[in-house]
Amino acid sequence: MTTSYFRSVCMLLLAVAWSAITFAQPVKNKPNIIIILADDLGWGDVGFHGSDIKTPNIDRLAKEGVILNRYYTAPICSPTRAGLMTGRYPNRVGIRQTTIPPWSDFGLDTSEVLLPQVLAEAGYKDRALIGKWHLGHATLKYHPMRRGFTHFYGHLNGALDYFTHKREGEVDWQNDYEPSKDKGYTTDLLTDEAVRCIKNYAKDSPFFMYVAYNAPHGPLEAKDEDLKLYGFDPSKPRYGKGGPDTDGLRGHGNTMKQTYAAMVTCMDRGIGKILQALKEQHIDENTLVLFHSDNGAAGPNSGSHGELRGYKFDEWEGGVRAPAVIKWPAGGLVGGKQIEQVMGYVDVLPTLKEIAGVKTPSKKPLDGISMWPVLSGKKQSIDRDFYLGNGAIISGNWKLILDQGRKKMQMNGDVLFNIPPDYSEQHNLKDAHPDIYNRLKTAVAPYDAIKAPREILTKGPKNGFIAPKDWKITKE
Repeated sequence: MTTSYFRSVCMLLLAVAWSAITFAQPVKNKPNIIIILADDLGWGDVGFHGSDIKTPNIDRLAKEGVILNRYYTAPICSPTRAGLMTGRYPNRVGIRQTTIPPWSDFGLDTSEVLLPQVLAEAGYKDRALIGKWHLGHATLKYHPMRRGFTHFYGHLNGALDYFTHKREGEVDWQNDYEPSKDKGYTTDLLTDEAVRCIKNYAKDSPFFMYVAYNAPHGPLEAKDEDLKLYGFDPSKPRYGKGGPDTDGLRGHGNTMKQTYAAMVTCMDRGIGKILQALKEQHIDENTLVLFHSDNGAAGPNSGSHGELRGYKFDEWEGGVRAPAVIKWPAGGLVGGKQIEQVMGYVDVLPTLKEIAGVKTPSKKPLDGISMWPVLSGKKQSIDRDFYLGNGAIISGNWKLILDQGRKKMQMNGDVLFNIPPDYSEQHNLKDAHPDIYNRLKTAVAPYDAIKAPREILTKGPKNGFIAPKDWKITKE
């Protein structure tokens, strides 16, 4: 055998080996995925939207990533979380106009396939929920660890005290299936756990982490050092009154707005620590980070809707349009771009499913669609209708809201807006464009007609409810 023959054989073997490496590369290069969800953060409460609240880390994320300028959610917490986890509109699972209260036996339908379960199929071994669940707690079948997460650190309920961690008189602070005795301000505890998990998971990428801060949702409570950033004077009265789950007026600033601003800045600092941990572990380039709020600000005494109209609970832009940013340098999502594509919470699952390379068809039809073609620049835009709930729908630059007796929104008949340019929803174009009005009215009807097999009560009575000790769930 000649030298040239051996050389040819060696070259062939090297080619085969290189081919194997090349084909294996997409699996290795699947991004780590971190979703950071703020709670009741208003459109106007981030620096990149002109806020006076100090949010340098969120602003840096916006500068280095892609701003999703028309990113929509449900107008309230549990519905957004349900749609985020399922890729389906929340009224399909009976969660639309309210959250799941502590005394409710309702939970997210266990026949739904959730985002961590989808990512498990793609090889994401570590899948952590850090923060607020709020999708069911009455029995273990609703527990996050039964819904695809491999780790849970945080709280089952919403609106718990930031210092005592209590809801309905019992501490709701969990570590997997067991109550946690960790002490501290909830925002800091969640940040510390996220950083710890990043360090543990970095060597075994890819991983998925859902960091669901309870900030800046009420009760409005901040640390004194953060309050002082906004002029807090301890010699002056603190706002409001204490409650059964609180430690007096601990955490209350001189005003609600001052307290809210301090809470947002603390959360922003935590986001900065998460981003820094990614950098220190040398995995920041191939980590996809999605940040957004779950709905609009709760009201004028706390957050801001900026130029938009309305607040939480409303289908006005201020209730359903969230500040949102996505960053993934290795995937090309860099450079301070801004996308005007209508997208939102139900699109997260199908988008991440495509990015992760999951080919298995969804067991139930998804309402969301993959936004990767737009994010990656392969498409300029995607034509679609986006249902906001309760007779409201977006279609391109057009938005319809049906009156349907909405007292809180103070409506006087159906409204049709062109967004942009009318971000503040001041000019009703229903009469000027009857064709568009009728088309969208027809389009929204099937969504409004959806009836889930079981629905959460809009107002569920406590009926003498007593919370379980340490909110430990044992019932199957």
